[in-house]
Amino acid sequence: MNYAWYDIPGNIGVALLIAAYWMLQSGRLHAGQPLYSVLNGLGAAFILFSLFFDFNLSAAIIEVFWLAISFYGLLRSLRGKVPTREDSQ
Repeated sequence: MNYAWYDIPGNIGVALLIAAYWMLQSGRLHAGQPLYSVLNGLGAAFILFSLFFDFNLSAAIIEVFWLAISFYGLLRSLRGKVPTREDSQ
């Protein structure tokens, strides 16, 4: 296995995705909060950056969709159209 400089942003992206999912599942973050979409979007963007140097079609497809859906979620949360944890209490 060769580890190149561009793998570092890819690994940071993976860490951001895992952190967002862990915070969601542990109740520290709600899917309606902008931070959830920001972490997911940044994670996907970092992974896509690393894929530019070592391309993998399947990974690129999932990350493009992950980025697009995160952007959509961020727009919805900023417009106040996503229910938050406070709404369910």
